[in-house]
Amino acid sequence: MSTPRRALVIGGLGFIGINLTERLLSQGHDVTVVTPSRARHPRRASAMEDAGARVVEGDLRDGLAMTAAVAGQEVVFNLAGESGAVRSMEDPWTDLDVNCRGNLVLLEALRAVNRDAKLVFVGSRLEYGRQIAQPVGEDHDLDPLCVHAIHKLTVEKYLRLYGTLFGLRYAIARVTNPYGPGQPAGRTAYGVVNRMIDLALADATLPIYGDGTQRRDYIHVDDLVSALVALADSPSSDGRAFNVGSGHGVRMIDMAHTIIDLAGGGRVEHVAWPAMAERIETGDFVADISRIRAELGWAPAISLRDGLRKTIDHHRAYTAS
Repeated sequence: MSTPRRALVIGGLGFIGINLTERLLSQGHDVTVVTPSRARHPRRASAMEDAGARVVEGDLRDGLAMTAAVAGQEVVFNLAGESGAVRSMEDPWTDLDVNCRGNLVLLEALRAVNRDAKLVFVGSRLEYGRQIAQPVGEDHDLDPLCVHAIHKLTVEKYLRLYGTLFGLRYAIARVTNPYGPGQPAGRTAYGVVNRMIDLALADATLPIYGDGTQRRDYIHVDDLVSALVALADSPSSDGRAFNVGSGHGVRMIDMAHTIIDLAGGGRVEHVAWPAMAERIETGDFVADISRIRAELGWAPAISLRDGLRKTIDHHRAYTAS
């Protein structure tokens, strides 16, 4: 954002949130972080406060907490919510409660006390479902294959409704597969790249479903943060959705071998697809990022190999500390 502003980062101690919060603070913005549980991230909370952020506890589903949090803010980044496609099929009720009801609570809070703030919502490439033609642009059909993606798409419809009826400002980032520093070790519901890095550094086995030829679009979290800031800063993004990815597809098996090479450890093991994961597998996905490149001037700056190297170095340093 070009000038210092009051920014709220909901879920600001999570993987994307911690990186976004650090960027906003480095740019001189007045940042408030909302986390559902400070006790889950005590070191991060203290570090953010030492860097100048305010950290407050509040659940996305708590109307009073959200109303207090959004009051007076100029930009609201919503990074909170349940993640994981398979997990959403195993526990659809929690995904519904957090990702749908929680976002409605947030929108009602903005409607009540702060209609001038701009909301940046983080959606998912999973909203597109299975697509034959690649790369996939924002105007492709949205045909989700899991509950999580349906809920993300539902929130987009909430946003459009509240924009039309109440004039709320928003922008949507349909994010591909982010990776980079800041994801907790051992996370398995999502974040496959970081998980493979943890395994490779432990000289363990990297399980690859099937033959591993499925292509994914991976984006380093620093590039993702730059895109979110660009969406917040640009009036031309109001009321619109933008793909945020690298624009390049990489086979899962190639990703695994690159990580093994850079980490100096680990080995690939092909395993059978878990039943539910196979049912909701989308196949290849590569994002068409021409819209955000042309209209906002954003483009990813970190190559995959450099991004992996930076992430591996961070994991090594964190483990040693």
